Amino acid sequence: MTTDLRVLTEADWETWYATLELAFGGVAESPEERELWRALTEPDRSIGVWDGDACVGTAGAFSFRLAVPGGALVDAAGVTMVGVAATHRRRGILTSMMRGQLDDVRARGESLAVLTASEPVIYGRFGYAAASSQLKAAIDTSRVSLSAPAGTDDIRLRYAKPADVHDACEKLYARQVTGRPGMLARRPGWERLGLLDPPGERGGASPLQCVVAERANGRGGHGSEGYDPDGYDLVGYARFAVKPEWEWQGPKGAVHVRDLEALDPAAYAALWRFLFGIDLTTSVVARNRPVDDPLLQLVSDVRRCDIAVRDSLYVRLVEVGAALEARTYQAPLDVVFEVEDAFCPWNAGRWRLTGDAKGASCERTPDPADLALSVRELGAAYLGGVSLSSLAGAGRVRELRQGALAEASVAFGSDAAPWLPHGF
Repeated sequence: MTTDLRVLTEADWETWYATLELAFGGVAESPEERELWRALTEPDRSIGVWDGDACVGTAGAFSFRLAVPGGALVDAAGVTMVGVAATHRRRGILTSMMRGQLDDVRARGESLAVLTASEPVIYGRFGYAAASSQLKAAIDTSRVSLSAPAGTDDIRLRYAKPADVHDACEKLYARQVTGRPGMLARRPGWERLGLLDPPGERGGASPLQCVVAERANGRGGHGSEGYDPDGYDLVGYARFAVKPEWEWQGPKGAVHVRDLEALDPAAYAALWRFLFGIDLTTSVVARNRPVDDPLLQLVSDVRRCDIAVRDSLYVRLVEVGAALEARTYQAPLDVVFEVEDAFCPWNAGRWRLTGDAKGASCERTPDPADLALSVRELGAAYLGGVSLSSLAGAGRVRELRQGALAEASVAFGSDAAPWLPHGF
């Protein structure tokens, strides 16, 4: 039985996407979701594997700009929609798609590929590694209170229809992106993701709600962002839903937080204080927050927050030299890496990385290596959320020059933990 790998055409999208849905269990998505993903699909970056008239494999990529340590936005391929029909497993279809995709990413001049993994064990053999994590919290607001910094009471909060303030919220989000590695600069069309709210997937919760945080600007008229004519600037927002629940003793509803962004500590605390105090609820659930979220420093009892952490964004260095040059480093660095990369052999060999907080250079060198590792370890450490020292402790990085590990591990760090605010 032979198969044919080819670039997706518009005419084949329905068949191609149905194959993906089947690979993920066969439950059809809502019309709202399906329409959004069709609009976001980049056909020239999407491939299918065909067995005659049947589509048996899917893979795609989005054209992203990813924030990296130092604040630069780097072109990256957002690998997505990967699936293989159960009838065609273990025939090399996934490998052929990953091969073709990474070759295409390189040809486009993108130094990074990123993805979120349905099963983490799958993508290591193609050079991807978990580079960021996400925090989940289920907070018992009947027993946990918040401390509020000075200025919190100066913040005005008001309900707004999510669509009515969406443009202003997107501008605020854009201001946050370069301050945290792993965040995505949203291209046109992606702003719709924040408003996606299919009724069939609310699980008994309310429609999407939005509260905005505002501060008087003292100037009257439009704010600095042209936000509001009554003299207020937008300084934060929260999008959430409320799931009512009752028991014999009384109400036991939950607030489910989807998005929360704020420009300063006072606005940030004001939004969380509001969410903690919504009537008829006893818990706040947030499923995707940074692992260094300041919320953990505001709560009175972190043990009552039911914290859990899991892997999030996976990173693959497609061009080692260009990728390492694209970010900055927390401390001066001069180190030679011996890199293994069986799947993208153009990366294999020795690379000298020199850099600091102002910039970096990474070039091939014949000099002796200071550290030996595979491209996976470089991907794990790339955003500053996984230390090279911890990877060395697991036997995945070898120190060949004494002191090189500590030097590199400190330099690769990030002041803010990397975080992917939404999936793709």
